[in-house]
Amino acid sequence: MKGFLRAALALAATCLTAATAAAHDDGLTAKFGACIDASGGATFAMIKCINAEYERQDLRLNKAYQTVMSDLSAERRQALRAAQRAWITFRDANCSFYFDPQGGSYARVAANECMMSETAERAFELEQMTGFY
Repeated sequence: MKGFLRAALALAATCLTAATAAAHDDGLTAKFGACIDASGGATFAMIKCINAEYERQDLRLNKAYQTVMSDLSAERRQALRAAQRAWITFRDANCSFYFDPQGGSYARVAANECMMSETAERAFELEQMTGFY
């Protein structure tokens, strides 16, 4: 089991390092990339990096959401609000699924990474709507 856990953590570190290579493409910050690189694949350090980036992406998402909302009619604001609430419900349920109590520390990394990535993707999606409506 220890060998499996080490392999899973190494895979997670590799995936996160690869993800940081595309940081400018998906909106993840250079701070995140540097933090993951410095983590050395240590679970606690990786989770700390992911959580800090999640906070940055959540701020980005909220800013984009508010910008789009300000451009919409009352009817369209109501529709976006409903869509956003549904998206939050989906994101939370989907990412919670990754956290398997039997999955060890990698499951926690995967769940946190899911929240960060999904939030960054939604922020990007909302940013693309800015000025469109």
